[in-house]
Amino acid sequence: MTQTSDTVTWLTQEAYDQLKAELDHLSGPARVEIAKKIEAAREEGDLKENAGYHAAKEEQGKQEARVRQLTQLLETAQVGEAPADTGVVAPGMVVTIAFDGDKDDTMTFLLASREFATSDIDTYSPQSPLGGAVLGKKVGQDASYELPNGSSASVQVLEAKPYQAS
Repeated sequence: MTQTSDTVTWLTQEAYDQLKAELDHLSGPARVEIAKKIEAAREEGDLKENAGYHAAKEEQGKQEARVRQLTQLLETAQVGEAPADTGVVAPGMVVTIAFDGDKDDTMTFLLASREFATSDIDTYSPQSPLGGAVLGKKVGQDASYELPNGSSASVQVLEAKPYQAS
């Protein structure tokens, strides 16, 4: 998953197809379903005190925001193959780092767009401070990045392997 710029996101064909299917569902059947919920709630009467109506409208807003997000992502996506196993940190790789060179204080994460966040591994964007710091580094190289409090942290790349979905 290589980023060619801040506006292009690399996706495997499988990931593109999955996101496209979600977009098709949200902009088709899911839109019809939420419209029916809103209409049913509207028929219940006074809209000011109609919790079902307000919940449905809020759900509709979230759904439409996701449609816009997916549309933008897919319009700028670049479809290609998974990154090569070269030991160089790139988007689409599972990266293990050691904080301040301490091999006992390690963290493993997926370097990818937040769209690929999974419950089995933490995901960091290449645009995040940590992700940007390790991007392009080789196994064994050090990197430093700025923490939210203004201080800096240094890490060493211990491993970088292409992500394999389970």
